[in-house]
Amino acid sequence: MNKISIRFFDDMEVRAVWDDEGSKWWFSVVDIVGVLSKSTDSRNYWYVLKNRLKKAGSEVLTNCKGFRLMAPDGKRRTTDCVTNDGVIALAKEFPGKKANRFIKWFTYSDETIDGKSKSKAYALFDSSLLDTIEVGTVKGLQQIHSYLFGGLYDFAGQIRTLNIAKGGFQFAMARFLPETLKTVEQMPETTFEEIADKYVEMNVAHPFMEGNGRSTRIWLDLILKKRLKLCVDWSLIDKKNYFAAMERSITSSTQIRSLLQNALTGKISDREMFMKGIDYSYYYEQENDITEDDEA
Repeated sequence: MNKISIRFFDDMEVRAVWDDEGSKWWFSVVDIVGVLSKSTDSRNYWYVLKNRLKKAGSEVLTNCKGFRLMAPDGKRRTTDCVTNDGVIALAKEFPGKKANRFIKWFTYSDETIDGKSKSKAYALFDSSLLDTIEVGTVKGLQQIHSYLFGGLYDFAGQIRTLNIAKGGFQFAMARFLPETLKTVEQMPETTFEEIADKYVEMNVAHPFMEGNGRSTRIWLDLILKKRLKLCVDWSLIDKKNYFAAMERSITSSTQIRSLLQNALTGKISDREMFMKGIDYSYYYEQENDITEDDEA
């Protein structure tokens, strides 16, 4: 099966598929058109634009190839895709600040710490390391964090010694963190409710200076897989709803439990499910660019 990846621009999906033969990513044209045009029917918009580009002999179509991608209705359909150069050329067909932001985002997103870490996260599925990670322990979480951010942060895999806060909330005090983490590690994980509560408490502890969410969501899925033969389909959990639920989980885990439970799936060995989980996990942490006037 081809590797599928989802990138996010202004909270909109841009699907990509990895071509083993050519060793490169191909990106869905319909998704790019949907991001850059004002049309409510991106497929029809692309059909019209494609005919115009053919007549003009545009380079966009020089390397345009069909791949079968999952549609919103769950069915796989052949979709026109282009490589990196084709993406840039296509974006230039939509002059304006939004297209310029898109090109900048597309050109540099894979070179950021998150981009490089995400590439490492993809490789976990085919890595023997996934089978050696301690499930449900602090050491296991450190192993995940060290793998994701090794060579990117000098504190990769290391429990923080400084206090941190986010959005006005103070995470577990650094001086009490070893004891706090020991308590969380010893929490039971027999039922879904117990596992969800353990996940919430680990989030409140926030053991690392950066990269907690991305590491802990993988940690959670490994616990669910081992104990319940389930994992989370993160694409079913809205970003805003997720963070709202995690904020409320400090006093009540009811909402985050509900979100997680409604997104559980038995596809624990499915490559596409794993990759999609990584895509959405990193998307949760992605901050949108400051939106400029896209009409200009």
